[in-house]
Amino acid sequence: MDLETIKTPSLIVDFQRMKRNAGQITARAKALNVALRPHVKTHRCLEIARLQTENNFGGIMVSTLSEAHFFAENGFSDITYGVPIERGKFAEVIAISKTIERFAVLTTDAETIEGLNNAAKHENAKLGVFLKVDVGYHRCGVEPHTNEAFEIPRKISDSTNLDFAGILTHAGHSYHADTPEKLLAVAQEERNKMRDLAEELRRKGVEVPTVSIGSTPTMSAIDNTEGITELRCGNYIFYDAFQATLGSCNVSDCALTVLAAVVHRDSTRRKIVVDAGAVALSKDRGAVEFDAHCGYGRVYDLAGNDLALRVGSLSQEHGEIFVEDEKIFNSLKVGSRVRILANHSCLTALQHSHYHILNGGKIVDRWEINRGW
Repeated sequence: MDLETIKTPSLIVDFQRMKRNAGQITARAKALNVALRPHVKTHRCLEIARLQTENNFGGIMVSTLSEAHFFAENGFSDITYGVPIERGKFAEVIAISKTIERFAVLTTDAETIEGLNNAAKHENAKLGVFLKVDVGYHRCGVEPHTNEAFEIPRKISDSTNLDFAGILTHAGHSYHADTPEKLLAVAQEERNKMRDLAEELRRKGVEVPTVSIGSTPTMSAIDNTEGITELRCGNYIFYDAFQATLGSCNVSDCALTVLAAVVHRDSTRRKIVVDAGAVALSKDRGAVEFDAHCGYGRVYDLAGNDLALRVGSLSQEHGEIFVEDEKIFNSLKVGSRVRILANHSCLTALQHSHYHILNGGKIVDRWEINRGW
């Protein structure tokens, strides 16, 4: 099987690039003297998670309870659930916690702790609970200078069936840093705020086992991790057009593309249409604040050569690509195939059910993707 014979649209993973990415970030975490906990929401695939945790301590982070069940059932015994917990999920997280060695959740809400502790006590279970900290992203988290940043860890520590796992953050605002200097500043701020909060908690008598930070951009920029025990990132395994624009990687590091076929040519408008639309690529706008013409993905030929084209617009099943170069336009006949490097590999991957693994120019395997919440 090869790229000319696979049904389109399909996900293609360049195995050698992916393996190289995994090895480089593992080596970087070891050089920084921190544990690496890959965020497997990027791919939700057993084989890839095993590759990421090879030569690491084995812990992972998930973004759905479907992932938690899936990876727990397939040998992963140290899992953090990365969305703040609410009462509708108490029973399920407690059930998962009883099947593996360590399962931890996050909270930003003092009132939730009592209910979670009561539910865990009723089931004779123990749960690890992190305080989610806001270091500048302002999506969710407790700001480190507030009373909550000290009251919530104390309340968790005082609970009978909850263990205070530590403090955890995600510097998502790093995706808006438009220079290496700004990105480094975000990474340093993330580290400093978390280190300082951990030190203050310890001075107040609260043990802080884990100080966890992470995003693919800040991981690429951070100069040292003094006071940090854990790095979490996920996108690095594939990277994508956004990361390449941001400078977290080179385009040659990007391992995930969508294989698409030309289904229509419009000579009048110098446009081709491919069979990869929003449900194959996602409608993530990517790094539009840095590149106004980024579109919905970069277009390559089957060998991975850049055609200097962008997917300009999407409908559900159609992607439109405007082609000014006559030679390129004439080469893209109906039935021709292209590979599209999407803006956001995490969202793109979750539009599909499986990966086709490319190695040495041939498709050598098919790996399934966990779905659902």
